[in-house]
Amino acid sequence: MRKIIIIGADGQLGTDLMIELEKRNDLQSVGSTIADLDVTDFEGVRKRLTAEAPDIVVNTAAYHRVDEVETNAAKAFLVNVEAVFNMAKVCGELNCALAHFSTDYVFGGPPEEMPYIESDCPRPESIYAVSRLAGEYVIEPYCEKHFVIRSCGLYGHAGPMGKSSNFVETMLKLAQSGKPIRVVNDQRCTPTFTRHLAQKVIELVTSDKYGLFHMTNTGDCTWYEFAKKIFELAGVEADLSPCTTAEYPTPAKRPAYSVLDNMALRNHGFADLPHWHDALAEYLRDRKTK
Repeated sequence: MRKIIIIGADGQLGTDLMIELEKRNDLQSVGSTIADLDVTDFEGVRKRLTAEAPDIVVNTAAYHRVDEVETNAAKAFLVNVEAVFNMAKVCGELNCALAHFSTDYVFGGPPEEMPYIESDCPRPESIYAVSRLAGEYVIEPYCEKHFVIRSCGLYGHAGPMGKSSNFVETMLKLAQSGKPIRVVNDQRCTPTFTRHLAQKVIELVTSDKYGLFHMTNTGDCTWYEFAKKIFELAGVEADLSPCTTAEYPTPAKRPAYSVLDNMALRNHGFADLPHWHDALAEYLRDRKTK
């Protein structure tokens, strides 16, 4: 029986990975939280992974407070690069596979007309994006058996680690307040339900199809269009209006277009994830039962 250890098991994606792994009787899963493993401590990582002797390590840990990173680059590179190096080096020594998550933010520049495929050249435009791209690059030299997975716009029932909520819950809470809601309508991406992502991740990492993969729900929208669909599917009235990025400035620059095409997945024979409309509807249905 293969053994999988999830780093960041109490985070938004990590929680769904643990739930989905519990449904499998052919896999043994072990969860590790940030509290019980300091991924920036090389010897600590080596000691823990050597003791666990996993076949696959899935790293969901990252410093992803995008705006905060702009004034805390040292911490970003410690967590998003050095810690990834630590895991890649140890996984290489143990001859186990490493799955690591990156982000759509590695792409930037003028808005594109076609979704990005894995072979497209990254163009990071923030310190956060640079740190995540650098994290991708430190894996291959040290760990031959690796999966680098870029995703986008994650939301899940557990909520993102270090944040109070996800975008869906934030929108619904704002609607309840009755206050006007303005959401940017010139940043296009693909919101991705962490349950669907977790299911596909497990399918991928239990294969031997290593490499770089884009993995999101299908379709695309602006954040304003996403908010509008949230209220429509939830049957909620909201005072929602679009705005531009220029009207809603943030410390870190966001990509105007960061839609990802899951080409590598399809080329390796994996089915696409559901459309983001269907994913959101599923999330909202589940939300009613919790």
